[in-house]
Amino acid sequence: MMAATLNQEIIVGVDLGGTKILAGIFTPQLHFLQSSKLSTKSERGFDTVVQRIARCVLDALDEADLTPKQVSALGIGAPGAVNPNKGEVIFAPNLGWENAPLQKELEKILGIPVFVENDCNVSALGIYEVELKRKHQNILGIFLGTGIGGGLIIDGKLFSGFNRTAGEIGHMVIDATGPRCGCGSSGCFEALASRTAIFRELALRVQEGEKTLLTEFLQPGELITHLKSGDLRKALRRGDKLTERVIKKAAEYTGIAVANLANILGPEVVVLGGGVINALESEMMSTIVETAQEYAMPGVLKGVQIIASSLGDQAGINGAAVLGHQRTKA
Repeated sequence: MMAATLNQEIIVGVDLGGTKILAGIFTPQLHFLQSSKLSTKSERGFDTVVQRIARCVLDALDEADLTPKQVSALGIGAPGAVNPNKGEVIFAPNLGWENAPLQKELEKILGIPVFVENDCNVSALGIYEVELKRKHQNILGIFLGTGIGGGLIIDGKLFSGFNRTAGEIGHMVIDATGPRCGCGSSGCFEALASRTAIFRELALRVQEGEKTLLTEFLQPGELITHLKSGDLRKALRRGDKLTERVIKKAAEYTGIAVANLANILGPEVVVLGGGVINALESEMMSTIVETAQEYAMPGVLKGVQIIASSLGDQAGINGAAVLGHQRTKA
């Protein structure tokens, strides 16, 4: 951790997820100072989540011995479709939000300029700037967490498309006869390989009489769907065959998604991140790469790197800080 001087214009980066809020404090040179984490509690509604984001930011600033008056910008990555010009979350199924004025409400509470972008766009921006140091101009980011999202860097710039919704790769249909997705469609990538999908499949298999060590991790009255990605890793390392089969299938679906997107976009680097990959990189990556190579058109993946992000949980807050820094200089 570095010390910040009082005359520096501090940048705050926030990663808003379906299950957790992570706030990071950065110097103007984007050196990390401090972070704070809170659960999202999305079931309590938009106003409560905004209050929790503000609390998380203030906690991080307090830990760094700083105040909101020293902050020049706050960048935030939010799940779902986002209108960055208005700072609104248009549609976030995992939060239950529609047309949510995130920028306006956060600025009202904190008195800091706020810039909003899709969370996976922001993570891709963080990986491009901080991890890959702008060495590659065409990058595809795929993030497996509560849901699944993507971020596209094309010709060195974040690409968000005509309606600002490009990169919603979680809602690419992989199996039209597959399970219903939170977006209302069926067989989406997100409905097949996200953490939510993995635990839903495990719960269904247990209901049908199959056995898993995951049931040993449950508290009284708790459901398998309440467990976390780290619990999957524990079960796998203890030789849980059901968890192994379900994770392998999720990795195969991810490989198919990589192949489809590589066929369309022709990236130099495909970077995978999010809570599921952070927890299960060694268990999933080889299957993802093998499946992608099997399904991609011949020659498409020649020389293409398919890697797991080394930034882990930090990709979102780093990217959000980059966003805040860029928008204040624009």
